[in-house]
Amino acid sequence: MMKFSCEKVLLQSAIAVTSRAVAQKSSIPALEGLLLHVDHQLTVSGYNMQTGIRTKVSADVAEGGDIVLNARLFGDIIRRMPDDVVTFTADDKLMVHLSCGDADFDILGLSAADYPELPEVEDQYCVYIQQKTLRAMIEETSFAVSTNESRPVHTGALFEINEKGLTMVAVDGFRLAIRREPLEKIEGGAFSFVAPGSALNEVKGICGDTEDLASVTLGKRHILFEVGDTELICRRLEGEFLDYKNAIPRKNPISVIADTKSLINSIDRVSVVISDKLKSPVRCTFGSDKVFLSAKTGNGDAKDVCRISGDGGGLEIGFNNRYLMEALRYAPADTVKIELNTGVSPAIIVPVDGEENFLYMVLPVRLKSAE
Repeated sequence: MMKFSCEKVLLQSAIAVTSRAVAQKSSIPALEGLLLHVDHQLTVSGYNMQTGIRTKVSADVAEGGDIVLNARLFGDIIRRMPDDVVTFTADDKLMVHLSCGDADFDILGLSAADYPELPEVEDQYCVYIQQKTLRAMIEETSFAVSTNESRPVHTGALFEINEKGLTMVAVDGFRLAIRREPLEKIEGGAFSFVAPGSALNEVKGICGDTEDLASVTLGKRHILFEVGDTELICRRLEGEFLDYKNAIPRKNPISVIADTKSLINSIDRVSVVISDKLKSPVRCTFGSDKVFLSAKTGNGDAKDVCRISGDGGGLEIGFNNRYLMEALRYAPADTVKIELNTGVSPAIIVPVDGEENFLYMVLPVRLKSAE
């Protein structure tokens, strides 16, 4: 027998968060379910053997126990319940009775014995950071995480932690993104690891826009993110991550300053003629205090001029419109410094002054000779 009651709203949000880690289709039926563990409170867990999410919900417990419920069915039922207190009872035959207001449901659960244990994470190394900072850092690097499975380590982001702070790095062969922030506190000394991009996407989802701290704990094979009452556990990615410090050319003779939004708008404007069927680089010519942008496809020709400060010496360079635009869109600054060298060298985008808390590198696309 197990029995508890709790607020529908709390239960609904717990199901929404944990369902994100539930396997959509699995040969093990329990993995398509959520594990409900009840002692003095309710803990809901979802786990797809790669990423596990568990969250605590305050509940009025009459009798503890464990059971697994199909995540989609359980979520659909609770979501449709009136905004009231949900009462949950399960008998020894795994028959579950849910009632809320005038609504009643009887569904069959699964035995918790078939549910795989979420990995334990030994806490040798741990670090604390504000939730909103962690969320922003993931947001501002994860777009550059590789989706190419041939180099699995690059389908994640590198976290480097030392007394100076946290550095996050993502790279996909065409661009690279780096974000740095100071940390609240660090335990166990400097450490680094690579976390899967898919798991970081979920971490971003559970971080609130709050200064409350999130903690990141490194285990031998897993990483634990703790955010409020929610824990996310994911596998570490193994392998040799790009030696990014040596991959970024910083002795660039040309440096110009651009208003981020204006440059995004100009790229967006000339990108109108570019489509999935008709691809073409955006050709940029960096002159004195302005950059000329153009694109040419079977759809037509587009040209625009964006004001900048500095002299590009007439450098002509082509970029994938999306890669350049994303680097600018995710750069957390209203004005950026763009460092350039030749038409085949990467462009580096950094803050104009102050701490270098971000760096984006975009590789150019070779242009056919002047058209």
